[in-house]
Amino acid sequence: MNRIFWGLSLLVFFSSCDSKMIYDKNAGIPDNTWDVANKIKFELTISDTISGNNVFINLRHAGFYPYSNLFLFINTTFPDGKTTRDTAECILADDKGKWFGEGLGDMWDARILFKRNVRFSQSGTYIFEYEQAMRVEKLPGVMDIGLRIEKP
Repeated sequence: MNRIFWGLSLLVFFSSCDSKMIYDKNAGIPDNTWDVANKIKFELTISDTISGNNVFINLRHAGFYPYSNLFLFINTTFPDGKTTRDTAECILADDKGKWFGEGLGDMWDARILFKRNVRFSQSGTYIFEYEQAMRVEKLPGVMDIGLRIEKP
């Protein structure tokens, strides 16, 4: 009985730690090499058109990733079918080559703020599509890319 109580207590504790999260999903990059033709899509349903939200880019890369940044094209399709296109630069390392984010072995996780306090103007399904925009056909060292939306 005591084990069940502690197990449930830990479950409640860990699930409440991320109460700001609205959406958080990552997609793996095949062979850790992001081909320019590989567009990564995230589809989600938004119902709250009043509250502000912070939108983040999640990135996991290898220590051998050859650049200190990553440029992305981000196409957003709104529920009414209209589309916007943004260019985002993810700064991954400082001037001396020290990686930002959290590392474990040869893997680095970064969460980059893309848009702050965004209000989704329409309820319905949104599609976020990422394209790597690094001017190389095959970008080595990218393991996962993702989208996170949370309350400010």
